[in-house]
Amino acid sequence: MYSCTQCEKRCPSQSSLSQHMNIHRGKYKCTECGKCFQCSQHLTAHRRSHSGEKPFECTVCGKRFTQAGQLAKHNRVHSGEKPYKCDMCDQAFRQSGTLTCHMSIHTGDKPFKCSLCNKCFRQSSNLQLHKRRVHSDRRPYHCPYCGKLFKINTEGSCSYSH
Repeated sequence: MYSCTQCEKRCPSQSSLSQHMNIHRGKYKCTECGKCFQCSQHLTAHRRSHSGEKPFECTVCGKRFTQAGQLAKHNRVHSGEKPYKCDMCDQAFRQSGTLTCHMSIHTGDKPFKCSLCNKCFRQSSNLQLHKRRVHSDRRPYHCPYCGKLFKINTEGSCSYSH
């Protein structure tokens, strides 16, 4: 493994480390937001997030995507293909990330730890939700009937007589 001298990234080969270093050198830098990429293809795909261009269209439902890979993943919705299979049970998934997350059920791994109360979670999104619900005073949900503010979406459960 080859380690980057500027961040924690480890690469399997010298050539992949060299490509990674383009991020630090700013070789492929977005002129709109300043984000840097390791190759021109990634920069081109990123620029579509600013332009709104979605050149890849699903032939079944017409939904459009910024990247060909996104369309390929989407097509599994229509085909029912689930190529990522769990070795420990009969579950199968459309995306590799979903299988990775699923595996924590078997391993018991909870890698996302709350820095405020040390509670651990399997998914980053669950940690973020926990922080908002338990540790934040932010109340982004507003009842249009009584005017009360809530930490979570309590639509339909307001005790105010409507």
